Amino acid sequence: MAVSLVMSLVLGSTFVVLHRDKEPPDRTLSDEQTMGEVIESARLFVGAGKLRNPTGSYLLQSCETADAPPYQGSAYITFDVPTITQTPEFFRGIARALRAGGWTEGLPDNRHPGGKALARQGMTAYYYRHPDIPGRGVLQIYGECGNVGDHRGDTAGFIDITDRLAG
Repeated sequence: MAVSLVMSLVLGSTFVVLHRDKEPPDRTLSDEQTMGEVIESARLFVGAGKLRNPTGSYLLQSCETADAPPYQGSAYITFDVPTITQTPEFFRGIARALRAGGWTEGLPDNRHPGGKALARQGMTAYYYRHPDIPGRGVLQIYGECGNVGDHRGDTAGFIDITDRLAG
């Protein structure tokens, strides 16, 4: 009987937590601001890490499971990395440079051994060696969930941002 009571409480609490109304974001962002914050962060990584041959794309994605608002900007960037034995120091150097600019290091994504995770002002970035392309690294940047526009009907997908990564 006690087990039944505990299970009912756990399941009921889970239902309430998962189905409660979401609070609006602390600040709202326009489409331009959403893209701008991600590109600016990407440029910081490219500059601080002296990333060679960066190529990237941008995507506006839902922070919810049903493709509903709010949305966040995200970038997927690839770049050259040194040899596998030199990569750990290369990645530590990127983290050192960005920590000096206010980024904080967090727990890396466990799917990518040797990678790093950094965060600052609602932005999160992960970088690691590309699992399928030797000599390339991946930088994934996720912005704030602050774009409250309804983009469910948008047809736009990935946008090439390679030309915006330098400088």
